[in-house]
Parts: sequence; C-alpha cells; structure tokens
Amino acid sequence: MELFDLSVITGSLPEFWRGLWMTLQLTGFALLFGFFAAIPLAVLRLSPNRLVSTPVAAYTYFFRGTPMLVQLLLVYYGASQWEWMRAAWEAGHPLWTLFREPYFCALFAFGLNTCAYTVEILAGSMRNTPHGELEAAKAMGMTRLKALQRIVIPSALRRMIPTYSNEVILMLQGSAIASAVTLVDLTGAARNVYSRHFAPFEAFVFVGLIYLMLTFVLVGLFKLAEQRWLAHLAPRKAGAGRSS
Repeated sequence: MELFDLSVITGSLPEFWRGLWMTLQLTGFALLFGFFAAIPLAVLRLSPNRLVSTPVAAYTYFFRGTPMLVQLLLVYYGASQWEWMRAAWEAGHPLWTLFREPYFCALFAFGLNTCAYTVEILAGSMRNTPHGELEAAKAMGMTRLKALQRIVIPSALRRMIPTYSNEVILMLQGSAIASAVTLVDLTGAARNVYSRHFAPFEAFVFVGLIYLMLTFVLVGLFKLAEQRWLAHLAPRKAGAGRSS
C-alpha cells in the first residue's frame, strides 16, 4: 500500500484547479471590497463626533469579535429570517436572488469581515501619522479634508502595508470555510476528492501545499511593496550618507 498515491492528485487536477480559481475569486473580490470600503469608514472611525464614530466602532467590534464562519452562516441561512428579505422574496425582488446564491453570501460575509479589520488597521495607522507631516500640511494652508486626501491617508496606507499583509494572508486561509455553504473552493475540492477516493492524506496535504505556496507568493509581494513604499523608514546603515 503506497503512503502517498499521486494518481489521486493527478486524476483530480481539474477539480483542484476549479477550487483554486474559486478561492482566488472569493479572496480577491472580498479584499478589494473591504479595502476600498475601509478608507471612508476609517475616517469616520476617527471622527470626534461620537454619533459618527460609535456605529463604525460597533461594526468593527462585532465582526472582529465573532468567528467568520458564524458570520457566513448568519448571512447564508439567516437572511431568510428577516422580514424585509421575505417581503423581497414574495415580490420577486432581485435582492432575494442575490442572497439566495452561496457565492454572493460568501463574498458579502468575507467582504464585511475583512473590511472591519482593515478599518481598524488603517485607523490605527492614521492615528500614528507623524506630527511633522501634519504641521507641514498646516504650514501649506491645507484644510483638514485636503490634508486627509494628500497627507494623512496616503501616508497611512503606506505604513499599514506590513500589518495589512497579515490580514490578506488570514483572509486567504479563512476563505477555506466557503465549502460550508456548498461552494467548491480548494478545501471543498479536497473534501470531494477524499469522499470519492477515500484518500484524505493525499487530498488535504496537496491542498495544504497550495495554500502554503500562495502564502509564500503573498509574503514575497508584500516584501517588494515594503521595499518600494517604505524604504525611507528602514534603519540607515552605520556610516550611510557620510562622505569618504
């Protein structure tokens, strides 16, 4: 009896490929939505007006304080419990069509989850904007809105790269729960291969290696991003800048 039957893997490559494509779609679209939605929400999160900042804080607290699997199941199974959703279903509204699809429910739940984390990451980076940059903006006569657009947000986006890289990797790995709502992502493909060939070791080890490879790629890309946009923050070598 072979310890690792490669024929199980090679015979199921098309299914693994489809699962990989599903994982990349879910992760990529969720991160895209979460990133762009987080920028205005981070600004509201830092607002001195409690009526503005408190709802955003409550949103981030809920989504960071509960498991993403619970959030996904609440969206997928719980949407039909809402009165307005049942009314939309009875009226044939397109909104019900969206929440009926597991793909949209997974994107919606993943997007809200990563947005909550990104809001706090970006807000924390904005809080730590160097005082000198803010003083320079005032000296240039910039309004608060103009300073946010040209100084605070661009600077915060650069400085959040190392922390945000962790969120991207966690989102990739967390997307493995998509199979809980019948989507065949990488983990779902491995589960199908296991049930068909009774080969859990081959199926899940192969998928684990794919996730590992994707993580290495993401780490490398973020390292390049740090070298490109955070080079000025790197410690200077002893003697750098001195004339010989």
